[in-house]
Amino acid sequence: MAVESGHPLSSLRAYRPLLIILLLTLFVLLMVETAVVSRQQAIADLQQKAESHLDRYMLSLQQRLDRYKDLPHLLATHSELVSALDAPEGDPAIVSANQYLEQVNTVMGTTDAYLMNAKGVTVAASNWRSETTFIGRDFSFRPYFQDALKGQEGRYFALGTTSKKRGYYFSYPLRDGGVIRGVVVVKVDLHDVERHWSNSQIDLLVTDPDGVIFISTRPEWKFRSLQPLSTQDMQRIVDSLRYGDYQLTSLDIIKREQLERDGELITLLDSREIENEALDGLQPRQFLHQRKSVPGFGLSVSVLASLEPVEDAMLGATLLVGFSTAAITLLVLFLLARRRIFKERALFQKREMVALEENEARVRAIIDNTHAGLVMLDESGSIESINPTAEHLFGYDLNQIRGHYFSQLLAQEDRAACWRHILSDEPDQPELLAVEASGLRHDGSQVPLEVHINRMQLASVRHYIVTLHDLTERKEQEQQLKAAREALETRVQERTADLSRANAKLLEEMEQHSHTQNELIQTAKLAVIGQMSAGINHELNQPLTAIRNYADNARAFLQCGKLDTVNGNLEEISGLIERMSRIIHPLKEFARKSSGSTELVCLQAVRDGAMSLMYGRFEKEKVAVSWPPGLSGYYVLGDILRLEQVLVNLLSNAVQAMEQTEARRIEVGVEVQGKWLKLSVHDSGPGIPAADLERIFEPFYTTKKSGQGLGLGLSISHRIIETLGGQLRAANHPDGGAVFTIELPRGVRPEMTIHPSESNDEQE
Repeated sequence: MAVESGHPLSSLRAYRPLLIILLLTLFVLLMVETAVVSRQQAIADLQQKAESHLDRYMLSLQQRLDRYKDLPHLLATHSELVSALDAPEGDPAIVSANQYLEQVNTVMGTTDAYLMNAKGVTVAASNWRSETTFIGRDFSFRPYFQDALKGQEGRYFALGTTSKKRGYYFSYPLRDGGVIRGVVVVKVDLHDVERHWSNSQIDLLVTDPDGVIFISTRPEWKFRSLQPLSTQDMQRIVDSLRYGDYQLTSLDIIKREQLERDGELITLLDSREIENEALDGLQPRQFLHQRKSVPGFGLSVSVLASLEPVEDAMLGATLLVGFSTAAITLLVLFLLARRRIFKERALFQKREMVALEENEARVRAIIDNTHAGLVMLDESGSIESINPTAEHLFGYDLNQIRGHYFSQLLAQEDRAACWRHILSDEPDQPELLAVEASGLRHDGSQVPLEVHINRMQLASVRHYIVTLHDLTERKEQEQQLKAAREALETRVQERTADLSRANAKLLEEMEQHSHTQNELIQTAKLAVIGQMSAGINHELNQPLTAIRNYADNARAFLQCGKLDTVNGNLEEISGLIERMSRIIHPLKEFARKSSGSTELVCLQAVRDGAMSLMYGRFEKEKVAVSWPPGLSGYYVLGDILRLEQVLVNLLSNAVQAMEQTEARRIEVGVEVQGKWLKLSVHDSGPGIPAADLERIFEPFYTTKKSGQGLGLGLSISHRIIETLGGQLRAANHPDGGAVFTIELPRGVRPEMTIHPSESNDEQE
């Protein structure tokens, strides 16, 4: 019977060819994508493998070259080679040099070692016994000789003009008295590194800076270049006889493809024998090319890895995916069979049973080997099972206590809490009880325990599992910790008492030290006043003489009745007395003790106080003092009396330092740096010896003559400035003389009220 066209089966059959075409198209796309991805992955693997070979070969080549690179330098220091340069032919010095080079060549395993004079002529060589010896030959055209003659290390690869063998040349200048008189050369054979290579899929190349291959695992590639050489480069190589009579041509590379990572894919015409030859015996082959430079030797190492494994891997992956797709399809159809389903279900049930048994055995092993004691109780609190740890803890065997109440294993005072938890049916009762209790062992002794009683349901019946932890070690540690804490508290109390006594003693010593320091400061003040007594005497002598003269004249004029003249003389006497008072007043202020408090001090006031004490001495010693302008605008935080004492001390020391100097000059400078103000005193004396700079502020250390001081002035001044929160430094000025710098915290100048009228006047 014919099937109607509108039947679903008819529609399915109508679309079957389209479905088959779609599936085949998807299969082809899958194969293509597999081929592309597998090729990329194979190329990446080949890159990694080639890079590994490249690194290993580079390391081998570099190690071999590093072993000989310093040998010419060492040979250049040998005295026998220096002596052989000027010796005539046949001289014992040349024979000795030949034997020495021959011995070095044998021991070090080099190809040749020889000595050339400054003209490039070989004087001595390790092959002096050979018929093709280098002695007498001129190698001045070689770049390694020219580099060494310039004082540089020479490194060069070339074919030997005599031996026609490849070698790497190391050269070094031989100096005598700082003059280059010759060149020592060592030749190393690199034939071993290509002879021992055995990988048929990866070829190694070593090229010079021009890209010419001089070492290769493929003999037909030797003395060919990776890139075409220019005419100038070709002529330069020919002139240096680097590769003898070899015709330098480039490899037949017909295509290059740069990879994302380092390296490139190249296609070249290979002359290797194959079954189906083409292009007159040349077959295009693809290679992965990777190259790295050997640092310090001017060489580059390249690997050419054949892409045949890549094509094989791509084909294998494509076939594998194709067969896997077919296999998966057949496996899916096969799994749909009912017999396989039943078989797999039975096997699954069997595996589940085995797994259950294994799980039970594993749980039992865990229970038996745990470090905690485990006891299983029934709903009445009787012991059902006990693990070996609990047996060892209580000293009972399972058969001895099975069916007994668990409370029998606890001390009398701990049983009530256990029973309350077991017998309680209250809904708010916690499922887990955790308490510390004392366990009763079989021998009657007690052991401290941590007891956890947990409720659980097995087959709708309540059971209890009790976890026991032995607290014996923890209790012992707690006792030890308590004893240690008590001992520590005792030591802390004792140490506190000792520190309190030491602190009280230190405070007492500090008070005594402060009193002593104040006394020393006062003593230094009086010493300065004593030193200035001569100048003050000179200043007071003139007013006293004038007062006596005015008094005598007044008495004479009084007898004559000239009262107006007498009145004028008395006014002059009063003015002179006022002047003497001004001279003596700073001395009284300087001599009294300072209050010790810190206040805002104007540098102009400090300057006036110091000059009132020192101007007489400056005039007597003919010292010129230069003060910076605008001192009234500079303020510091300090004590004006102490600052005057320090400044007077520095000025007095400067005067004493310039006793042997004709041009006596003192320059006082001011510099502001942020929150600090620096006041410097620079004299024109000889300066401070370098050995005294580190000790100049030490007490009783002085460089003055005997009788000029005790060495306390600078020490006290240093302490005064530190007490005021500043620093006092001493140094020698670059222009000569000593310079003392006082660094103190800056003070803020008090703001003055400006009336509007005054402000307008200033603006006008």
